[in-house]
Amino acid sequence: MKNHLFSTTPQGLNFVAIGGGNGLSTLLSGLKRYVKAFETEPIWVENLSAIVAVSDDGGSSGRLRDELQMLPPGDIRNCMVALSEDSLLLSKLFRHRFRGSGELGGHSFGNLFLAALSEITGDFAEAIKLSSEILASKGHIFPATVTDVRLAAELEDGRIVRGETNVSKVGNSIKRLYLEPENCQPLPETLAALCKADIITIGPGSLFT
Repeated sequence: MKNHLFSTTPQGLNFVAIGGGNGLSTLLSGLKRYVKAFETEPIWVENLSAIVAVSDDGGSSGRLRDELQMLPPGDIRNCMVALSEDSLLLSKLFRHRFRGSGELGGHSFGNLFLAALSEITGDFAEAIKLSSEILASKGHIFPATVTDVRLAAELEDGRIVRGETNVSKVGNSIKRLYLEPENCQPLPETLAALCKADIITIGPGSLFT
């Protein structure tokens, strides 16, 4: 961390938050009010970036992942809404979840929107960028990787459990966690944001997933 927090001169911070699930989006919704807040705060966030886990395989995200062979959009969609300029209608639209037991049942509009943009652009990261622009997000959102990764856990008894949903059910018997494939790489933009960061947070979220 640099000396920004100990300076009496107004300065902007480069803030990077790493995580997933509801924890990251909750953190971002609180941080966004400090973005470019130089008139009201002695310290503000000049650049806010979120690096979002893409190992989710449950619910709407899991279904889209299996059916369209895309990365799970749910956690990223939550982060986009959290960083949006508080347009009530757009936020509600991206959060809206379809009712019923048909093929649309359980899907959120935001997930389907990201899925459509991913197919149009052929680039999941580009779809995130365009969606964030539509929502006027006050920050940058990057998937942790664009590789189709799955969470895996080696248990104390030697068994291997695969899939975030399954791993979340095994409790405290986990010996180690890893991703499959293990050679997944981050985006260059993600590494650049980390290199420039004054503050990096990891979590909050579930300890193992």
